[in-house]
Amino acid sequence: MNMEETRQLIDKLFEQADLEDAQLESLIDGRTDEAASYLFEKARVRRNENYGNKVFLRGLIEFTNYCRNNCYYCGIRCGNTGCERYRLSTQQIAQCADQGYELGFRTFVLQGGEDPYYTDEMIAGIVRQLKEAHPDCAVTLSIGERTKETYRLWYEAGADRYLLRHETADKAHYEKLHPASMSFENRMRCLYDLKEIGFQTGAGMMLESPFQTTANIVKDLRFMQDLKPEMIGIGPFIPHKDTPFRDHEAGSAKLTLFMLGILRLMFPEALIPATTALGTVDGRGREKGIEAGANVVMPNLSPAGVREKYLLYDGKICTGDEAAVCIDCMKRRIASVGCEAVVARGDVKGYAGRKLSGKAMTDTRQVIMP
Repeated sequence: MNMEETRQLIDKLFEQADLEDAQLESLIDGRTDEAASYLFEKARVRRNENYGNKVFLRGLIEFTNYCRNNCYYCGIRCGNTGCERYRLSTQQIAQCADQGYELGFRTFVLQGGEDPYYTDEMIAGIVRQLKEAHPDCAVTLSIGERTKETYRLWYEAGADRYLLRHETADKAHYEKLHPASMSFENRMRCLYDLKEIGFQTGAGMMLESPFQTTANIVKDLRFMQDLKPEMIGIGPFIPHKDTPFRDHEAGSAKLTLFMLGILRLMFPEALIPATTALGTVDGRGREKGIEAGANVVMPNLSPAGVREKYLLYDGKICTGDEAAVCIDCMKRRIASVGCEAVVARGDVKGYAGRKLSGKAMTDTRQVIMP
């Protein structure tokens, strides 16, 4: 496919927010630096139409690296006996949020493994505490697969958003990345449950993971068109030395960046982060991600003493920085590519807030189910 044909496909994607499966595969497989430059130009137009040049900062609090799961790609898998485990107390989590608030954050992302130590009620209590202390802030949870009843409890406690990467929308591929104790169907069920309850919901895939094909990636795009997530997080696969995939090659920044551009055109209103993993495989990965259409970054608010213990993959950046140092650095990086780091909740475009309806809290934004 020559550059003129590539431009025509990108123009079509820009205008229609979709392509046929074969066209998407051709565009992805035929990517070049020239094609990427043109795609990113179009992606920035779409982002700026919806969000201007604003990049939203989220304060990430990695509060536990215990996990009951044994995913083949993850450094905190339960089977990794070399992982030095930790848990933050409720007080430590609150202190991280208080510090983040003083630094300007208005969204806190509580991320961790699926750790049974934190009961459903404990998580609900942490959410309530954060919302009471900082009522103008959003609370995002990213703690894995739970029952619909648990998700509803956390929503009613005040959680606004939930991040749960689907990793891959192909069942056969999913089963190559996870042990038999984990279920593709359950992962999908969780995501639709979160949407139905009213969470601003985040999905996303891992790129160039072992055994992934371009057809798998297109299937991911189709799944997300059906789910309609408010947030889409993608990143390259990076091996960890204590996992079964230790010898597999890491994914590239180039494919991740190209997919960010495609995602921005297909999901123009989505909140799309330039991830730490992207910054790990490329020293300017997060800046390049913003230039490719991303509009979220998540500096780390976790205590510096535990950051090097939350290693999903090898080589993770910013594990030793204090929060204030990390944030100042990120603001400079964002400004270097002509964008502005903003102090705001940073809700998805069109989000009208939450309202009480009886005992249940519901999102005033219409939830579209398949």
